[in-house]
Amino acid sequence: MTAVRLLTAGTILSAALVSAPALAGGDSGFYLGAGVGQANVDGDSDFSGFDSDDTGFKAIAGYNFGIIPLVDLAAELEYVDFGKPDDGGLELEPTALAAFGVAGVNLGPIGVFAKLGAFSWDVDATFAGESASDDGTDVAYGLGARFQIASFQIRAEYEIFDVDDADVDFLSASLLYTF
Repeated sequence: MTAVRLLTAGTILSAALVSAPALAGGDSGFYLGAGVGQANVDGDSDFSGFDSDDTGFKAIAGYNFGIIPLVDLAAELEYVDFGKPDDGGLELEPTALAAFGVAGVNLGPIGVFAKLGAFSWDVDATFAGESASDDGTDVAYGLGARFQIASFQIRAEYEIFDVDDADVDFLSASLLYTF
């Protein structure tokens, strides 16, 4: 009887140890990726009435800690080029460098996540041959969903970059690879 109990306990322990990596957060480790999407700049106060969009792109680097079962916890850096939105002759060239904390629910090959962070932005503006630039640091946040096969991940996400005089929204699709 003791041998049967010992064999049963050993089998359960072996199964638990083998399946533990599958229950950890998504594919943990360092990841790189790139995305493309639609950026929209909607002006407040000084830029009231400005509302334009353009195609933008981003480069992503991050690290997924993968230490809590069914939960993804990551730190992420992004460089975002929001394109050249143009409205009424005023052309903007906004870019940002963002740092995010990312938390998500890992449901196997699919998952959802939220991100919160800060970003340093720079914008060059051109109107009637005159140009100016401005920069600053503000808050950014977003929501997204992902689909993962092996070390490849496809993401769809909506991010809001809350600039002093404008709201910059970015709806994007990205491809990431975890090393």
